[in-house]
Amino acid sequence: MRRAAVRLGVVVLLLLGGCGSPRSGSLGPAPTAGPVATPSAPTTVAPPPTSAPAGPPSPTGTSTPPAPTAPPTGTVTVELWYTRDGRIVPTRRTRPTILTTSRLALAELAAGPTAVEASAGLATLVPAGVEVTRIADGTAVLAAVPTTGGPAAVRLREAQIVWTLTQFPTVRRVRFGAAAPVDRADYADLLPPIVVTSPGIGARVAGPVTVAGTADVFEATVSVRVLDAAGREIATTFTTATCGTGCRGDYRVLVDYRLDREQVGTIEVYEVSPVDGSRTNLVAVPVRLAARP
Repeated sequence: MRRAAVRLGVVVLLLLGGCGSPRSGSLGPAPTAGPVATPSAPTTVAPPPTSAPAGPPSPTGTSTPPAPTAPPTGTVTVELWYTRDGRIVPTRRTRPTILTTSRLALAELAAGPTAVEASAGLATLVPAGVEVTRIADGTAVLAAVPTTGGPAAVRLREAQIVWTLTQFPTVRRVRFGAAAPVDRADYADLLPPIVVTSPGIGARVAGPVTVAGTADVFEATVSVRVLDAAGREIATTFTTATCGTGCRGDYRVLVDYRLDREQVGTIEVYEVSPVDGSRTNLVAVPVRLAARP
C-alpha cells in the first residue's frame, strides 16, 4: 500500500508540472509611467490674416485699384472715371458716407468734374438719373444708357460707368439693359498710354511724392517731373513699368523736391520720344505742393 501511495504522488507531481507549458512564458516587467508632462500655459493660435475681397481681375495685366475706403471721419473716397480727349481717365472724390456707394459714384459722374478737374481737361458723358437696379453674382444691372452723341460717345459713356463701378468688390461686370455683361477688358482700348492714379487731381502733396499708375510706353520707361507755380522744374526722375511696348504695366516711383513755401504746382508724367527726345503722351496733374525745405 505504501509503495502504491508513493507512485500515486509521483504521478500527481508529473501532472502538475505538465500544466506549465512553454506557452505560459513571462509577460515581462510591468509598464512604467513616462515622465509626467508639466502643464503649460495654453498656446493662443492667431487666426490667419483676412484680406479684403479681391476686386475684379485686371484685364490689362495691371493691378486692380483698391476698393473704396471709409475713413473714421464718416467719409468715403471713390475713384471716378471721366473722359479726356476721347479716352477715360481717373480722379478721386471724397464725400460723406452714404448707404450705397455705387449710387454715390454714378451721381458724381453725372455731376461732372470739379473746377480743378475741368481745368485739367476732364469731362463727363454720364447723364443724371443713371442708377444700378440690382447687383447679383458680381453683375451690376442698369437700364440701357442714352445713345446721344453716336456710337463713340455711347461707348465712352459705358466705359466711364464700367470702370467706375468695378472698383467695388461686389461688382465684376456691368449689364446695360438686355445686352450681355461687359467688364473692364471690353473698354481697355479707351485708356490713354499713361494713366496716373496717384496723386489725385487737386491733391495736396508733400515730398517725397508717390507717383503711380499704369502705362503702355516704349521700353516701359515712364518719366516724371515736378513744376512749381511758375512752371519751373524743381524735380525729375524716371522709372519702368512692369510691362511696356505693346502691353500695359504698373509703375510707381518717389520723386522729391525742395520748395520754401506752399504753392500750386504740377506733376507731369510722360514718355520720352525715341525719335527726337520730346515729351509725348504727357499727363499733367495739377496739385498743391507743400513746402519742402
